[in-house]
Amino acid sequence: MIPERLNEITDLQARMLCDQLRERIVDSVSKTGGHLASSLGVVEATVAVHRVFDLETDRLVFDVGHQCYAHKILTRRDGQMDSLRTLGGLSGFPKPREHRADAFIAGHASNAVSVALGMARARTLNGESYSVLAMLGDGAMTGGLAYEGLSDAGQSGEQLVVILNDNGMSITKNVGGVAQHLAQQRLKPQYLQFKKVYRRATSLTAVGRGLYRFTHRTKQAVKNAVLHCSMFEDMGFTYLGPVDGHDVNYLTRLLRYAKELNCPVLLHIKTVKGKGYPPAEKEPDKFHGVGPFRKEDGVPLESHGESFSSVFGQTMCELAAERGDVAAITAAMRGGTGLDRFAREYPDRFFDVGIAEGHAVAMAAGMAKQRMVPVAAIYSTFLQRAYDMLIHDVAIQGLHVVFGVDRAGLSGEDGETHHGVFDTAYLSSVPGMKIYCPASFAELRAMLRYAVEKVRGPVAVRYPKGGEGTFQGLCGIEGASVVRPGTDVTIAAYGTMINEALAAAELLENKGVSAQVVKLNSISPLDVDAVAACAQKTGRLVVAEECVDAGCVGRRLAAELALRGGPGIRLALVNLGNRFVQHGTVAELRQLCGIDGASICRRAMEVTGHG
Repeated sequence: MIPERLNEITDLQARMLCDQLRERIVDSVSKTGGHLASSLGVVEATVAVHRVFDLETDRLVFDVGHQCYAHKILTRRDGQMDSLRTLGGLSGFPKPREHRADAFIAGHASNAVSVALGMARARTLNGESYSVLAMLGDGAMTGGLAYEGLSDAGQSGEQLVVILNDNGMSITKNVGGVAQHLAQQRLKPQYLQFKKVYRRATSLTAVGRGLYRFTHRTKQAVKNAVLHCSMFEDMGFTYLGPVDGHDVNYLTRLLRYAKELNCPVLLHIKTVKGKGYPPAEKEPDKFHGVGPFRKEDGVPLESHGESFSSVFGQTMCELAAERGDVAAITAAMRGGTGLDRFAREYPDRFFDVGIAEGHAVAMAAGMAKQRMVPVAAIYSTFLQRAYDMLIHDVAIQGLHVVFGVDRAGLSGEDGETHHGVFDTAYLSSVPGMKIYCPASFAELRAMLRYAVEKVRGPVAVRYPKGGEGTFQGLCGIEGASVVRPGTDVTIAAYGTMINEALAAAELLENKGVSAQVVKLNSISPLDVDAVAACAQKTGRLVVAEECVDAGCVGRRLAAELALRGGPGIRLALVNLGNRFVQHGTVAELRQLCGIDGASICRRAMEVTGHG
């Protein structure tokens, strides 16, 4: 399917290749699920890049990276596409360990230009010769880091190409017929060729270089008088665009021209998200991230029931109906955090700030200071980006900001960039932060309501992706609760890991070992007294968690128990260790990492001397 040398294919072959890529992407994602609309929108741009650049040597940095499926196919991974996002299969994002053409890991937004500029500067310092590109969507431009990178890159003078994929962001257009005509003229191949030859000719002598500077200043003055200068040109970029992002052959010519310019270039392309697949074009947000679906009409193959995110959204609507001071904030994840209904029913109190988590938290602090009760619903892995604001803007002043920490724990098929396995540590380190860990929908409703109505400071309610397990009760909000009695060993867990702890207790009972199961309703403050009292009765404690080892609850408990002295308790920790976890289903990853019920059972057997 993929030509051996993409730089030698004809324009007709390039168009045919784009059609084939779209068909392959739709076929693959319909089986595995994944990020469909984003990848379909950049097929032509990706083919054009591969026609002009050698990505074994040249460096292409994706922003977020969920638009990389065509790139994966073009780099000889077509045969692995049916394993996309499955355990041991292809990642849904660029991964350097997977292929050299994946220049940099990508999973969070707005950093591509900064990374690409770092590569370009390293190239210059090392005296090497290769091209560097950054491909980012307009969504990434809602994040402040993108502008930090663009501002520095534009002034750097480095040879760098930024491809801005604009599929919906409002960017100011030039106004008027003359301006539109001139914009079209300066992108014509004849003009670009003349400009290239003229630049080369005038660079040969001092007189020529002086002539070039004079004509360049004159042209710039005329252009500024007639055309509105783009912000990218103000930053120092040579700006090309906006152009049709689905004309693969024109894009190829523009990229060849950009490659020869020894300066920062920004190519602004206009695209259609979901291009070529009618269901995705009609509902691009719905097909941004999808599960397996029927290719003919895009209908999902699996019906998704209630989830922690949907329950969060329902409860937020109930609270908003009762209280006029409740507002909801999210960072480009309205649907993912379950806030669609809230946005429809309470539009004046709903704020989607884009991919700007730091701004979301700082804004929430401002609202809280003025007597609102802001609830910021942000994925655990993205909330990491706002750690400074958590401390500086919220916690120091003890402001009542409620954090709905979605996707806490292993998030599944998106892999290491999306697993929420650090918030247990980083949230617990913030003075005054209360952290509640619901294990069921009923507990999420109760804990969220309590966080809004009763707490008077920063508070987080952390919950996982997906639905609840076998535990569907309501134990409490503060402290710890015994959910199963036992005499030989105590197993402590929180959140949906309580299901694995209960499964381990069942297995242990079959082996003649009586396991007491303690559920930690909150992990900050941590009810050490309750856990210690339970553990002292059995003399053995296993703490099971779905987080990294550093800063985990088990280590905090161990330190507290050691500081107290008293009767010795044999303690064992079950967690993810200090590593990054690959992609796969949550059940597969729990088993792989040794935190499922069977693994907890084995650890408890060792602690009780039966291992």
